[in-house]
Amino acid sequence: MRLTIDLPLAVDRESPVPLAVQVAGQLREAMRTGRLRAGERLPSTRALSTLLGVSRTVATDAYQQLYAEGWLDGRHGSGTYVADDALPYEKPGARAVDVRGAVRREPAPPGWVDLRPGRPWVFGYDTAAWRRAWRSAGELALNAFPDPYGHPELRELLADHLRRARAVPVGAGNVMVTRGTGNGLDLIAATLLGPGTRAGVEEPGWRAARRIFASRGAEVVPCPVDEQGVIVEALPDDLRVLYTTPAHQFPVGGRLPIPRRERLLAWARRTGAIVVEDDYDAEFRYDVAPLPALYGLDPGRVVLLGTLSKSLGPDVGLGWLVAPADLLDAVAERRTHLADRTSGPVQRAVATLLERGDLDRHLRRMRLEYARRRAVIVEELGPYVRGDTAGLHVMVALPAGVVPGLVRRAGERGVLLDTTEAHHHGPPRVHGLVLGYGSASRADVRRGCAVIRELIPPAEA
Repeated sequence: MRLTIDLPLAVDRESPVPLAVQVAGQLREAMRTGRLRAGERLPSTRALSTLLGVSRTVATDAYQQLYAEGWLDGRHGSGTYVADDALPYEKPGARAVDVRGAVRREPAPPGWVDLRPGRPWVFGYDTAAWRRAWRSAGELALNAFPDPYGHPELRELLADHLRRARAVPVGAGNVMVTRGTGNGLDLIAATLLGPGTRAGVEEPGWRAARRIFASRGAEVVPCPVDEQGVIVEALPDDLRVLYTTPAHQFPVGGRLPIPRRERLLAWARRTGAIVVEDDYDAEFRYDVAPLPALYGLDPGRVVLLGTLSKSLGPDVGLGWLVAPADLLDAVAERRTHLADRTSGPVQRAVATLLERGDLDRHLRRMRLEYARRRAVIVEELGPYVRGDTAGLHVMVALPAGVVPGLVRRAGERGVLLDTTEAHHHGPPRVHGLVLGYGSASRADVRRGCAVIRELIPPAEA
């Protein structure tokens, strides 16, 4: 097999540094200095191990560490590539994003502790309720002409769920059933954006939002945040769309206060921008009830996105888009042109979970369980924790110089971590770890936090 890169990689078997750490370090330096560029394909672990004369485990461990740090992307059936977002930053005025496929995060090796964000606990279902929902889906007659808005019954149930859970005054006529947040955001981008438009994304913020906007031809504009969320006064007046996470800013974890929400909506009314509100994990709060959704404060200027990926699991593949009726009609028309649809059986199964109250019961159980895991993080890492009042992740604030070495050494001890640096569009301005506690057991959360605490330098402890 021909290698797709030509780099002077070597290992020193006499060095006390583990071989996997040596390989990861050399590849990391090649990416930092630009010798490896965005989108370049790396050799398979088998080819790399043959090149270096090491075991395949060494190559696999090196790649796993670089995946954890955000340097690499995996693409199903295609291989391993240098990630777009983890490279030297372009000069002002250059094209900001080189759009390729979505990041594929490799699962943690057996026995490792995975504290990366974005995944829920998928083992807490009520098995009887789950089977009942899918039996009802199996009884559904297939539709030759899927409704781009979604099944009417599910739209009614979702509207009722949003009125109860998020105090959003919405009717079924304002709800579209999507395949999740990314799908909903892409439909909005396809409808509202194109060459010559500008779209804002929080900085730091969700990387996929930047890629989605850029893939639709828009110029992506980083919009700075502080510990409470997006800074309204820093927003330019020429944005067509602003993507924001006001209920639990990702990755910093802040909650946008009411006065700033009102200023944000006043900005949107003045400039004509559409605010896209990602309500990705608002079901999980541990201090007080969630603040009112932006959509409820101004339904004319806000699009609300939600998903079941954090409450049930990414494989369910269902979310919702709430928008003014005229915009929803435009999105539906665009969706039809794109031949995009949400699975009918999945919609039927979720409708059953909502109709019987099974989803509400599941959310109550998981809220208690996630609260216990969050308490473990606060107990172990309390002085460093930020944004711990909601959701499935917290930020652990650390000096910039501490983070890379800590992540590397934690990986050597079987703990996978994510960093705030990986979620910036430009030079990092917020430094630390983004700890996800959705997919790890309480015991693993405690074990991982203990490793982190031991690795924080004494001067920072």
